Amino acid sequence: MNIAVIGATGYGGVELVRFLRHHPHVHSCSFYSSSQDGIHLSESFPHVGELEGAVLRKIDVEQMANEHEVVFFATPPGVSSSLAPALLDKGVKVIDLSGDFRLKDRSVYEMWYKRQTASDRYLQQAVYGLTEWNKEEIQHAQLLSNPGCYPTATLLGLAPLVKERLIEEDSIIVDAKSGVSGAGRKASLHTHFSEINENVKIYKVNSHQHIPEIEQMLKTWNERIQPITFSTHLIPMTRGIMATIYAKVKKELTMEMLLDLYQTSYKDSKFVRIRKPGQFPSTKEVYGSNYCDIGVAYDERTGRVTVVSVIDNLVKGAAGQALQNLNVMMGWEEESGLTLGPIYP
Repeated sequence: MNIAVIGATGYGGVELVRFLRHHPHVHSCSFYSSSQDGIHLSESFPHVGELEGAVLRKIDVEQMANEHEVVFFATPPGVSSSLAPALLDKGVKVIDLSGDFRLKDRSVYEMWYKRQTASDRYLQQAVYGLTEWNKEEIQHAQLLSNPGCYPTATLLGLAPLVKERLIEEDSIIVDAKSGVSGAGRKASLHTHFSEINENVKIYKVNSHQHIPEIEQMLKTWNERIQPITFSTHLIPMTRGIMATIYAKVKKELTMEMLLDLYQTSYKDSKFVRIRKPGQFPSTKEVYGSNYCDIGVAYDERTGRVTVVSVIDNLVKGAAGQALQNLNVMMGWEEESGLTLGPIYP
């Protein structure tokens, strides 16, 4: 398998490099950049060393289609929607880590992302790559739209409750927090050390672009789901997402019933781990890994369920899940190249 990565100079892209280097079925990788043609990747990321074949190449769709079977886009919004169609038309498989193909309705995308996207033909072709819940579709995908980091943590946390229709459809509240790597590598005042250190900021209140992505998936599981309340916060750490989710139950539950639901839902999932009663995960416990750890609780007094879902935003929220999806697409073992455990402390 010959792989290409467009956008290897970003955080998500270099995480793909880290995992692809150890993948048993990947023969070679080529790395492409729109601005650093001819420069070795180590100029941007010294930690990769003199990685063989890591000289960045100029983006040439014809050449890429001739030399590679799969192309990953680890790019900002707007790039993959312009370049991917030509690759798809030449039979190349595309895995897109940006949001360009996640929303089926172009008008919704344009409203939330403030830009145009690909034509309806490609939007309808795209398979949403929430691996644990869309595996059958992923197996037959040519165009794979990798979920966002916040949606991954949120949807994995909510799926059992929503699919079983156990919660009130208008009661979902998500309080999510992310490390600064989720904002990308480009410097900004928002992520400046003296602005974020020893500080917590709420941002994009009621306007985060991942809201329609989450709601779209929830409505495929239960068409009666109403708009959710979704709040995001930036916290002073490098990696990690914690989504704390609240919802009102339709009928009285017990903690045993709730725990059994989650354990049963994810019993065959390689990368979702359910905590014991009274135990809740922290972001450090999945750091650098493709795991999503989930803890659940039920408050009989209020009739509300609390779900705590944590991931590494650059792995399960980006590069790791993309590689997990590649494995499913190609019929390989789902955990191929992803067996690295969390880094702790």
